[in-house]
Amino acid sequence: MTKPVGAFAGAPVLRSHGRYAYSAIKHRPVYDWPNGKRLAVYVGLNLEHFAFGEGLGAELCPGGPQPDVLNFAWRDYGNRVGVWRLIDLFDALELPVSVLVNSSIYGYCPEVMAAFRARGDEVVGHGRTNSERQGVLDESAERALIAEATETIAAAEGRRPAGWLGPWISQSYVTPDLLAEAGYRYLLDWCMDDQPIWFATRNGGRILSVPYPQELNDIPSIVGRKDSADQFAQIIVDQFDEMLEQSASGPLVMGIALHPYLVGQPYRLRRLRSALAHIAARRGEIWFTTSGRVAEHCWSLPAGMVP
Repeated sequence: MTKPVGAFAGAPVLRSHGRYAYSAIKHRPVYDWPNGKRLAVYVGLNLEHFAFGEGLGAELCPGGPQPDVLNFAWRDYGNRVGVWRLIDLFDALELPVSVLVNSSIYGYCPEVMAAFRARGDEVVGHGRTNSERQGVLDESAERALIAEATETIAAAEGRRPAGWLGPWISQSYVTPDLLAEAGYRYLLDWCMDDQPIWFATRNGGRILSVPYPQELNDIPSIVGRKDSADQFAQIIVDQFDEMLEQSASGPLVMGIALHPYLVGQPYRLRRLRSALAHIAARRGEIWFTTSGRVAEHCWSLPAGMVP
């Protein structure tokens, strides 16, 4: 393992993922998003389906023995009610969405995906179900999971997804390699930057990492930190206002990660609406887009612009 340029003699060299090198955001080339914009904003809406009586799942409160009816039904509210309220909100504000979908959604509630298809939204691979993690699988099983989810989406949508977010942000040591080999152009699992970054993959390949938020994400915020609906909405507004100012010095990506069983609850939806309206009111200053369009723009840039 080689040390980075300028590393001090005697400094420990730790195990590395080997996917990207250190790059300070203040020392990178400056480029624009389309139409000279500097801040790209996208909504990543997670559509998730869970097994009953087994597997993983977010919890409103600590679950009891399986079948955990309380938490299963709470999550299912998102697919039956919350997502439809969110579609109304996105329509009212004329916002595009990146739909991060468990492929099992197509068997459970295909009319949900038909509604997003009619809107022309991007579909991003998000595994088969959030009842499982992909990173614990061996390489052949993980490859099969990616292939199964990809084929289900492609059959329904008429095209293969370009982007992937692992269920539970779960990756193995070879996930970026498997995604690149399966034809994916970008991944969303890594939250280490505010700009897209190239990931090296085996056999000389590469895949783009597009920023996906863990702070501006309703699960860590509302479930993890117990933020209120008002607090989560204010986090979105403050993040946007600050990043818009910061983007004067270079391109930035602001993702907003949402789950219908959380922000589709009426009292949270009301606060979310005000936060997204705040952003939409300044759409002339930003690029309100999808994660896939961000990725494609970066793929089109001259070599060396994206670190």
